[in-house]
Amino acid sequence: MAATITAGRNVTGVVSNIPAEAAGGERRRITPEARRALEILGHAIEYLIDEYVAEGGAFSQKDPQVQAVQLLMGINRQIYLACPVAPSLRKRVSEFLLRIVR
Repeated sequence: MAATITAGRNVTGVVSNIPAEAAGGERRRITPEARRALEILGHAIEYLIDEYVAEGGAFSQKDPQVQAVQLLMGINRQIYLACPVAPSLRKRVSEFLLRIVR
């Protein structure tokens, strides 16, 4: 579960659990198209949460606005996880050294 600071308030309970493969701290190569989609989705999510907080909504999993935010966040994760994992510096260096040795 994650938290977002919005309009000076700590908003929790909106984010569903992040899949295990995303929690590994691996960097991903994000294409320009994916970057733009993630940016647009991020703005939409932020706008919906800000609007919800401004209206004084109480977070409930059954609230349609909360469900809309969760849907957008799920799409955001799908786009991010569809991007290929970039090899770490350590892996790139070790592969380079192996090529030199051979």
